[in-house]
Amino acid sequence: MKPEYKKKSIRSYVVRGGRMTESQEKAFNRWWPQFGLSLFDGAVEPAQLFGRQAPLVLEIGFGMGDSLIYMAEHEPEKNFVGIEVHPPGVGRLINNAGKSELDNIKVYMADAVDVLEDCIPDASIDRFQLYFPDPWHKKKHNKRRIVQPEFVQKLRPKLKVGGVMHFATDWEPYAEHMMEVMSEAEGFENCCGEYQFAPRPDYRPITKFEKRGERLGHGVWDVLFERKA
Repeated sequence: MKPEYKKKSIRSYVVRGGRMTESQEKAFNRWWPQFGLSLFDGAVEPAQLFGRQAPLVLEIGFGMGDSLIYMAEHEPEKNFVGIEVHPPGVGRLINNAGKSELDNIKVYMADAVDVLEDCIPDASIDRFQLYFPDPWHKKKHNKRRIVQPEFVQKLRPKLKVGGVMHFATDWEPYAEHMMEVMSEAEGFENCCGEYQFAPRPDYRPITKFEKRGERLGHGVWDVLFERKA
C-alpha cells in the first residue's frame, strides 16, 4: 500500500520509511475495503458515504490515528474523514476502527491537497483539523509548511459558512505563522478575538506526544478560526 498523489514540485511532507507491524499489514487486507477511500475515485458525497446526514470533521495528518479514533468514539453524532500519507499510521487507525466497530470514520492514504481538490465537495466540512504538522524549522524550508495563504483559500470553500478551522502546534514560530496567515485570510474570523490563541477544546484529546512535551516544558498553541464568508 502506497500513498496516492498527483505530481507536484513542492510537498508539505516527506514520505518516511518505516516497517508496518504484522497487525497493520493484516489491517489493510481486512479493513481497507470498509474504511479506505481512493483519491482516484473522485468526488464523494458524505451523506452517501456514511449513509446518513451528519456534521463532517476532516483531519489532515492524523499520524498513528489514536486521537482521531478517540474523537470518532466520543462524538458518534459526527462523521470523520482522515487523510494521512504514512502506511503504518493508516494501518493502525483502520485496525483500531475495525476492532471498535466504528461506522463514522473513513480514511484516505493520499496527498491532502489532492484530496481537497478532487474529492471533497464545497460547503461540506463543519470542522477542519490539522494537529502538529511538520513545522519545517529551517527558514529555507518554510515554504514547505502546509499552512500557507494559498492552502487556506483552497480550503475555505470546502468549509461550511460557520465551519471551524482548527490548527494545533507545539512549535511557537509555526504557531505565530499560523496566526498571521489566518488573521490575514479573507473570509475568516478568530473564534477567540483578534490575534488570540485558543484554549484546547474538550474534543481534542491530549496525545502522548503532547504530554511528553508538557513534561519537558514545551507549550502547545491552538488556533481556531470560523468561516464567515
